[in-house]
Amino acid sequence: MIHARVAGTGSFLPGNPVTNNDLVARGIDTSDEWVVERTGIHQRHLAAPEVTSSELAYEASLRAIAAAGIEPSDIDLIIVATSTPDYIFPSTAALLQARLGITNGGAAFDLQAVCTGFAYALATAEKFIRSGSHKRALVVGAEVFSRILDWNDRGTCVLFGDGAGAVVLEASDKPGILATALHADGSHNPILSVPGQINRGEVVGDPFLRMDGQAVFKFAVKVLVDVAREVMAEAGVGIGDVDWLIPHQANIRIIQATGKRLGVPVEKVIATVGQHGNTSAASIPLALDLAVRDGRIQRGHRILLEGVGGGFTWGAALLEF
Repeated sequence: MIHARVAGTGSFLPGNPVTNNDLVARGIDTSDEWVVERTGIHQRHLAAPEVTSSELAYEASLRAIAAAGIEPSDIDLIIVATSTPDYIFPSTAALLQARLGITNGGAAFDLQAVCTGFAYALATAEKFIRSGSHKRALVVGAEVFSRILDWNDRGTCVLFGDGAGAVVLEASDKPGILATALHADGSHNPILSVPGQINRGEVVGDPFLRMDGQAVFKFAVKVLVDVAREVMAEAGVGIGDVDWLIPHQANIRIIQATGKRLGVPVEKVIATVGQHGNTSAASIPLALDLAVRDGRIQRGHRILLEGVGGGFTWGAALLEF
């Protein structure tokens, strides 16, 4: 039987950290105390105006490829999860493929599930590999959310940051990804969206992120708990068999509430939101890579990844690292 295992991880954050006090100095009507108390966020990274999602994806991918001990030409599938692509088309994945110098004709495409994007992309790549059609996949979450923020809306602009995270997924005879689950309910789209578009060269609608924070919190905690239990049941394991929980890094309160309801000890929850804010599709692979590189996550550990995002979408993956 063919399985899919994570062979390497990588991440990248652009520029220097921008603290809450830095935002205050820029004229944002907030304070460090207000942001930290409500979100746990101390800082975020904001890409320079000329830096794109594909550039962030490239840097994270180089690190993941090096960690996997392979060459870019060994990759035959690229999936980039992003809500902030470089262009309408071609895909950010195709641009990343070109940057990496991959010319083997492997598949490359973008996937849009907002903050659940990485979970969706990982589950999709796993099915390609298990089918036998592909051997090595580069799965990336990359975002420049600073481009879609209303910097006069302190309820949203302080929450998000830019960054990218990547994993190399490869075929193996050993179990790797043990279970996945993906869901969506489009009826909840009004509580988190960017309700605008480009039409005939002009912006139609609202080009900025809009969110009902309280509604998002309630919905997020419920579905994150439900989908975590779903993948554990599918894999036939209990919460005590899970070494690490890596939820989408949106808000420390959501992370803590989810861990508490699942019965996961706080020391087994990977929380990096304080360091980079909500980076949407990049947040899970960023947290994963940080925990791998600082030595917390070791080979053989079971990791539960889960995300929730606008759409609404939600999903999870249970893997053995």
